[in-house]
Amino acid sequence: QVQLVESGGGLVQAGGSLKLSCTASEHVYAMAWYRQAPGHERELVASLTREGNAHIADAVKGRFTISGDNAKKSVYLWFHWAQPEDTALYSCSADRGPGGPPPRYSWGQGTQVTVSS
Repeated sequence: QVQLVESGGGLVQAGGSLKLSCTASEHVYAMAWYRQAPGHERELVASLTREGNAHIADAVKGRFTISGDNAKKSVYLWFHWAQPEDTALYSCSADRGPGGPPPRYSWGQGTQVTVSS
């Protein structure tokens, strides 16, 4: 499976900025960020294909952006106006695509983000 290394989590004040990074061990079709808060289901935050097609969840649209660097096999999640409800464990995922070798999806261990009010 694809190995993923995440970094950038931590404590940030409400209204502050933060950047999460995720680097894959190989080139993949798409990468994404998910989050899971205590007592809540995991939800998709943002995704980016290698062609540059980005998707941002409605819950964070206008406050988060996603970008990537294909040469570095990396994807970044930018918090521009963090809010307490953004507090969660953020996990990176990689998608090898429908024509890639199994397993298709891989997950990182996650990085905790805590937004203080």
